[in-house]
Amino acid sequence: MFLHNMWIMFVDMWISIVDIMFVKWGSLVNIYIIAVGKLKEKYLKQGIEEYVKRLSSYAKIDIIEVADEKAPEQLSEQQMQLVKRKEGERILTKITEDMYVIALAIEGKMMSSEQFAQTLDRLATYGNSKIAFVIGGSLGLGDDVMKRANESLSFSKMTFPHQLMRLILTEQIYRAFRINRGEPYHK
Repeated sequence: MFLHNMWIMFVDMWISIVDIMFVKWGSLVNIYIIAVGKLKEKYLKQGIEEYVKRLSSYAKIDIIEVADEKAPEQLSEQQMQLVKRKEGERILTKITEDMYVIALAIEGKMMSSEQFAQTLDRLATYGNSKIAFVIGGSLGLGDDVMKRANESLSFSKMTFPHQLMRLILTEQIYRAFRINRGEPYHK
C-alpha cells in the first residue's frame, strides 16, 4: 500500500511538472526568423521590435538577416534562379540540423491564426524547440531552401514586400502564443 501511494504521488508530481512545462512551453522554444536583406524602414523595425519585446516572456526570438543578391531590374529566368540559389546558399548556412524549418512561400499552406497557434503548439509539444521561419528576397526562395523546409506557409495569395512579412510574421507568432496561453488579444 505504501509503495502504491508513493507511486501515485510520483505520477501526480510528474503530471504537474509536465503541465507547467506545456503551459509555459514558450520558454522552451527558440524561434528564428531568417530573412533575406537588411531591414531599412524605421517603422517596420519599430513594429518588429515591439512584438519581439512582447514575445520575450514566451520564447527566445532571433532575427537573422542574410545579404540579398544584387541584381538588375530586368532578369531572365536563368538569372532569377541564380539569384535565388545564391540567396538560398546564405540562408542554408544559418539553418542547423535540429531546426524545424517553415518556409514562407505564396504556394504554401494557408492557415487561420488559430491553426497557426495549434501548429506551433504541436511543434513545441513534440520536441521541436528550434523553429526557423524563412523569408526569401524579392524573388522568393530557391529550390534548395524549399527542399530543406519541413513545411511551407502562406499568409495570403497576395504578394507582400518581404520586409513587411517580417512584421506580419512576428505579430502572428505573438498572437499564436497568446491564443495557446488562453490570454486575451484583440481581433
